[in-house]
Amino acid sequence: MRKLTVLALLAATVAAVGALTATPAGANPPGANGQIVFGRYDPTLDDTVVYTVNPDGSHERQLIPGTPVAGECPRWSPDGSEIATCGSPFGGASLIINADTGSYREVPNPDPADLFLPCPLWSRDGERLACEGFGLNDPSLNGIYTIRSSDGGGLVRVTSNPGGDDNPTDGDYSPDGRRLVFGRYDQNFDPVGLFVVNINGTGLKRITPQGTLISSDGSWSPQGNEIVFSRHITADVRSTIWVVHTDGTGMRQIPVQLACGGAVSDPNSLGCFGPRWSPDGKKIVFGVFFAATGTRDIYTANTDGSNVKQVTNSPTSDEFPDWGTHPLAG
Repeated sequence: MRKLTVLALLAATVAAVGALTATPAGANPPGANGQIVFGRYDPTLDDTVVYTVNPDGSHERQLIPGTPVAGECPRWSPDGSEIATCGSPFGGASLIINADTGSYREVPNPDPADLFLPCPLWSRDGERLACEGFGLNDPSLNGIYTIRSSDGGGLVRVTSNPGGDDNPTDGDYSPDGRRLVFGRYDQNFDPVGLFVVNINGTGLKRITPQGTLISSDGSWSPQGNEIVFSRHITADVRSTIWVVHTDGTGMRQIPVQLACGGAVSDPNSLGCFGPRWSPDGKKIVFGVFFAATGTRDIYTANTDGSNVKQVTNSPTSDEFPDWGTHPLAG
């Protein structure tokens, strides 16, 4: 998996709050804040297992009951009824899990001979999944693809990054469903930056300055005007949380009230990573890495970085949080 004086911080916070109050044309109306889904590392599987939890940390549960089933980078469906994962332990493109019962179905990979194709990201109408694609024998096939969420058919290529990685796994569709934000990585899997692209593959544009060391792939605000992501300011410090306008202007740090972004060499440093918006656009959910223990937990905060709340307290590591509209448990 892949960072300002007091006056500057205050100015950035005021700007962020002002920007988030506006709702551009084409944005979705805010949704209700429901449960959070995340992946928890299971040492018996050497992989992550899907869990859900209320934002206050209550009613945490392993989503698929019984013997743990691996499920990476879980993402809520737009209506909050299902969750998709990156790939499947059975070889498919995704598992689609019922958020109430934990029952699941596998979405097949439409081209298993040529493509490794994990597909977790739902389109805004729920009809398609965006995929991180790798050519199994031909690196020129690397890029983003989409498939139908119903049966894995209708394979469409969106981007091309020969030998590199275009990753929508921790990315997002725009609220109007017409564009994707994703992380681009080079042939050494070093970060190139955040990009947006139309879903038909046109209009590709970098929205972070060259040299930005992204550590997540961008979450599009429900209001439609902001993308939140994490980055390392330099390679020797841990991740912090940032936002940027969808046209690439106005990049600024969210001053989360945790001591994130310390030196990698500091054994007590913290890193904040993988942020995503709440459905109402007023909060973010993100992971925190603790160098002292090597573990990760899930936290929430207001969009100005205040009111930080711990959600999980993992015996191993929790990551890939996503905040959906599924009704709270209990």
